[in-house]
Amino acid sequence: MTLPATGTTADAGAQPGAQPNAQALLAPEAEAAIETVEAQLSLMWRRGRSINHNLTRKVHPELEPAAYGLLTVLMANGAMRLTDLAACIGVGKPSVSRQIAFLESIGLVRKEADPSDGRAQAILLTDLGQGRMRSVNTARKQALHARLADWSTAELEQFATLIAKLNHDYENDFGPGDATHSPAAKHAAQHAAKQVAG
Repeated sequence: MTLPATGTTADAGAQPGAQPNAQALLAPEAEAAIETVEAQLSLMWRRGRSINHNLTRKVHPELEPAAYGLLTVLMANGAMRLTDLAACIGVGKPSVSRQIAFLESIGLVRKEADPSDGRAQAILLTDLGQGRMRSVNTARKQALHARLADWSTAELEQFATLIAKLNHDYENDFGPGDATHSPAAKHAAQHAAKQVAG
């Protein structure tokens, strides 16, 4: 009788050329560190949602987080067509159209003829919308600066480097429709997509 080749149970069931499970290759210390990172990121995201909710209400008491996300994208990118705005955040036109209609009704955005195509309309912030967004952005930056005031320059640079590395590693999870003109706009687009879709 021919004996099977020597190897682990996992090896015996593996397909030729298959890549090993990345998690199985992690040392226990690395797994524990990743769990700590996950817990801290989850806490930061929860606090971020709470902050976003409060900022949203400062723009307008009836504003939803989804609409605030669209305002953020328009603030970063300037005038955009509805189709481009929907593609930017990866959400269907009907959902974005409803939010834009509300923003238009409260005077934060307006539509005008697209200079590149007279048949199309571009959506942009009104003076009121720009003023409200600038005020909120200033308040948010001041709050962040206050939280980080006691950090050393070396700590800030290291934190920025690590966050940038994590964002870079996530880039493959987002298609070309998510591309925007700045890192801030890209973050806004991703957040708006989650809010509008949810």
